[in-house]
Amino acid sequence: MKGLVIAIQFLTRLPMPRVSVTGAEFAASIRWFPAVGLIIGILVAAAACLGAWIDPWAGALAALLCWVGITGALHLDGLGDIADAAGAAHKDRERLIAVLADPHVGSFAIVTILLQLLSKLILLRLLIEAQAYVAVALIPFAARIGPLVWTRFVPQLHEGLGALFRDVVRPLDLTLWTALLIGAAILSPSLWIAPFAWLLCSWWLRSRIGGISGDGHGAGIEVTESLLLVAALLWSRLT
Repeated sequence: MKGLVIAIQFLTRLPMPRVSVTGAEFAASIRWFPAVGLIIGILVAAAACLGAWIDPWAGALAALLCWVGITGALHLDGLGDIADAAGAAHKDRERLIAVLADPHVGSFAIVTILLQLLSKLILLRLLIEAQAYVAVALIPFAARIGPLVWTRFVPQLHEGLGALFRDVVRPLDLTLWTALLIGAAILSPSLWIAPFAWLLCSWWLRSRIGGISGDGHGAGIEVTESLLLVAALLWSRLT
């Protein structure tokens, strides 16, 4: 369970007991990322449900604020960095790596993050109207299986944070979380598109950025969450 505590500390701002962590233990905590996603999803869905007692827009805003607050905008930061890097990718690999390492925020990042937040707000509003709270709760879980897939099958971009996860994701981990995803998809069938979202992110990161990094994991999680929100909305309209 120490791995779960480490993963919660890394991926969220939730209060947790202090634990000493080795590099190997931190790397292995990626195996618990989907479990942390489930915790995030349950809290976001609860915030949406509580806010919806006032108004659907209030519910959507409460859910979004909860989502960003719990994660500390960690994945949004990665999304912004990748957006800036993609804008510099037409130059050369060295320039791309330099942009990723630059702590300053560029115009690509600002626009991308704003669009992401606006998209999530609107999609959450529509899902609250459809009473799709189960889908909302399960989406962060499904999105955080993505890093296990990308670590295994997308080449590392550089020796940064993402490289620490290399070689710690076992076939057993992928099998276990895939089986749990299938079970979750029984409750929320729109989750069946999750593997396609992971593959889409894998292809884009490989072809446009050249590999996976810590920022790439964050960006992939954000994009996957948005795609799953759209899928959940479409499913709610079709059923």
